[in-house]
Amino acid sequence: MIRRIRRRFIRIALSVLALAMVLVAVVINAANWIDVRGELTETLTTLAENGGAIGRGFVGKGRRSRGLQNRLDESRFFSVIVQPNGEYALSDTTRETGYTAEELAQIASRALDSGRASGFLDSYMFIVQGQENGLRMAVFLNCETRLESVRRLAVISGAACAGAILLAWLLVALFSNRAIQPMIENVEQQKRFITDAGHELKTPLTVISANMDVLALETGENEWVRSTRKQVANLRGLVNELIYLSRLDEEDAGLQFAAFDLTEAVRAAAEPFESMAEFNGKQMALALDAGVRMRGDAGAIGRLVSVLCDNAVKYAPSGDSIALALRGDGRRATLTVENGLSEPLEPEALKHLFDRFYRADSSRSKESGGYGIGLSVARAVAEKHGGDIRARQTGEGRLRFTVSLPLKGASKGA
Repeated sequence: MIRRIRRRFIRIALSVLALAMVLVAVVINAANWIDVRGELTETLTTLAENGGAIGRGFVGKGRRSRGLQNRLDESRFFSVIVQPNGEYALSDTTRETGYTAEELAQIASRALDSGRASGFLDSYMFIVQGQENGLRMAVFLNCETRLESVRRLAVISGAACAGAILLAWLLVALFSNRAIQPMIENVEQQKRFITDAGHELKTPLTVISANMDVLALETGENEWVRSTRKQVANLRGLVNELIYLSRLDEEDAGLQFAAFDLTEAVRAAAEPFESMAEFNGKQMALALDAGVRMRGDAGAIGRLVSVLCDNAVKYAPSGDSIALALRGDGRRATLTVENGLSEPLEPEALKHLFDRFYRADSSRSKESGGYGIGLSVARAVAEKHGGDIRARQTGEGRLRFTVSLPLKGASKGA
């Protein structure tokens, strides 16, 4: 449990930080792109308004800023005059020295053939405007330097974001134990209390059980003796379940891992519940793939299967069919236990089925017995084996538990 809490803390902390870092990087790059594109658009529009030339006299007249004039002076551009018949020629105001006339003509041809009035083409931003004499002028502004700066900022901010997240991960992983130390101490105290209390309760339970045996010998069996014995058995079962669950929460749960036949383990754990289901007017059907093997604690897996079968037999309505299936694909084994429901479960109840002492229907649970921690044990066993367990309600109003377990480390000859 401590390891799971630590991983969850690290995951939440990094998720929040990563989201904040990515949001900041996106905002910075978006604002930069909007600013750059606005400047490029303003520069290109000014060139088009001046017939593809730089123009002078903007500063001080309130229409153009000094920054615009500087950008115009530093700009590389060219323009073409397009005849009504579609023929075009380069303007003599061209200030583009990086390309030959033929290369500029090819760029202009591609832009005009696209049919767009403006946009980007390679490293150029262009605009096509009509003139009073029926001609059209296409002006092309070289944006290579500005686009490169946008890309460079994106790369730098992305790298900085990734570096910051990596550094944060290292720091959070290093200091996470200190951050959750109070929670760890609280959990450890709870586990220690459960274990110590469980062991302390075993002695008086044994004494009470022995006293009932003596009392039965002296006075004979009666309803008081039977009732006390039943309550002692229930309490002993609850104590054992709590101690077992507490041990599963520890890093060293005491499980003995070895390769075993999962198919036979599931069959052995489920078979006693077939007769129990039949006695209660229900049917249980097993569909197990043969020869499925895994590495784990066979006893713990058997306990998981028993919990799910017991849960299905107790809560399935009379006359219902219970289906247990095991499938293996070489990498994972999937165990499903499905039964009908007398009444549909609320979505909120499904979320808490694996919580300790949670009962979706307390009155029904009291009638059928149980301690409310069986499914918690099942989840703990699945997680200790590197798997998981889920519960969902099917469209036919049935409850299905699905356990997924890895099969790595289990060879056929083991």
